[in-house]
Amino acid sequence: MNPAYNQLNVKQVSLSYENWLDLLKKPVNERPEFSLENGSINIGQVLGSFLGIPLDTDEYYNQLFDYVNTEEVQLHLLSEDTLNKAIDNAHFQSIQKVLNIYQEQKLSINRFAAFLDGEQLLLKSAVPAIHRKIREALIATLERFSQHEDGGLRNHELRRVLVDVIKWSINHLQHPLEKSDPQREMPKFIWYGDFKKSHQYFLYYLIKLGCDLVIFHPEGQDVLSGFIEEDVFTHRFQNKRHAEPFPIEKRSRKTTVAYRASREIESILNQEGSGLYKPWQLRDYTPSSLTLRTTYDELYLIGKEIAMIRPDFEVANGQVKIPTIFAKIKGVSKNKKEYWERLHALSESEYSLLIRKLPFTMPGTSDFRFHYRNALDRDGLLNVEKMMEAHYWPYSFLASGLQNGIAHSVRRICEKPDLKPLHSESEEEVKIYLFNQAMHMPKSMIQLLERFDYSQHVPKIILYNNELTGMLSRSDAALLLLLNHFGIDIMIYNPPGHNDIENYLDESLYDTHWLEEVVFELEYREPSILKRVLFQGILKNLRGD
Repeated sequence: MNPAYNQLNVKQVSLSYENWLDLLKKPVNERPEFSLENGSINIGQVLGSFLGIPLDTDEYYNQLFDYVNTEEVQLHLLSEDTLNKAIDNAHFQSIQKVLNIYQEQKLSINRFAAFLDGEQLLLKSAVPAIHRKIREALIATLERFSQHEDGGLRNHELRRVLVDVIKWSINHLQHPLEKSDPQREMPKFIWYGDFKKSHQYFLYYLIKLGCDLVIFHPEGQDVLSGFIEEDVFTHRFQNKRHAEPFPIEKRSRKTTVAYRASREIESILNQEGSGLYKPWQLRDYTPSSLTLRTTYDELYLIGKEIAMIRPDFEVANGQVKIPTIFAKIKGVSKNKKEYWERLHALSESEYSLLIRKLPFTMPGTSDFRFHYRNALDRDGLLNVEKMMEAHYWPYSFLASGLQNGIAHSVRRICEKPDLKPLHSESEEEVKIYLFNQAMHMPKSMIQLLERFDYSQHVPKIILYNNELTGMLSRSDAALLLLLNHFGIDIMIYNPPGHNDIENYLDESLYDTHWLEEVVFELEYREPSILKRVLFQGILKNLRGD
């Protein structure tokens, strides 16, 4: 170790996807940018971000495992799940003490850092240049917070960020820093997965200290975007997927050359926005609806179209936006033959559910107040993961992608509740009611969702209400609202032209079409046997049965 230098300067080395790993493995003194002169040591730092996930997911996770577990690379793993959140009470008290002094004396950032150092909250190093760099890195991090956050160092989040940076430095940086030598190796870290504000500041601190850092996020979120001034090498893979837990062992499956080539062809043909989607390609995407404004005649034209050729169908960033119909048809047209033919054409599809008896739901009677509040995040919105992992979640038997879609729809209807409140009912009580009803979806509707391939035929709820078999209930309306948010077509026929859905949902949420005549107690007219046989035969031919 050379004592002739006491200043450590850091500069990012130029990276490519082909060379980043080789440079990471090299000793610091064999990398570009290394020099030792005039009492300073200059080192090259590896700083890269890898967003999304390649076609071969098994190989991706096996590589991540090797980065952390092989001696040749030996990156130290950091993630939301692996960070040690423990802090010594004496350290916590010392941080609070310095924060109080800062508030009383209005310290400069340099003096603030000096007080933290005086309380033994900064790491130490036997290497003078690293010892000095530790304080410089903390000062840079405090300056970044001051510039980046509203109110600067008086922002209420300073305490939490400072506590986190100090405790993670002690828990994760202290040991690798003890073995560091700027002429050979600085600590190397890998960040994996999602992140919060404190994580960004801790990574910023590591970067300023001169540590190597590579970031992997399968969903494509950039931890450092807009946060640091350094030029970060970024590589974007073809796909984006939900981040799986960091691997604790290597996967045994091996991908064949033919399989990989097949996936590459599929990726080219079926990438987001291409307008070409293979069956069930979007099954793990999160659906949402865009309710179309249509004329009465357009209902029957658009209603027959598959999702991906409807106006404004969109697939991007793991989301699929489904243009849907939500319409109320009041009265009956003068041309009764046309009226019934149109209704039958929609209701006889295998993707349609005709409802003629009301109500069609059973109102949930359990008290879901605690379950709702327990599923909320800090932002006051429902947490999808908490819902899906809860014991009361009734859809755990469904495919994970469909569960995720239902949970996101529940989150949306509770975020902005469009159900009309009862007398003296608070907004929170409306949200709890919607949350409760969302957990009681009838089996027939669950199966309708299971058959929904988001780019293809859009399932339909056809509700025929002649008021002879009951009345639409509030729990019915709550479920229709959920299904509309998921991306299901909903058409309500009311021959007498009376209110039903209007009693529970605002009329701006759906189209209302008045036909020429009002007819009371109009029995549902079944399609003729001949027409039904012909229709089913056409369907079978189209499906290739």
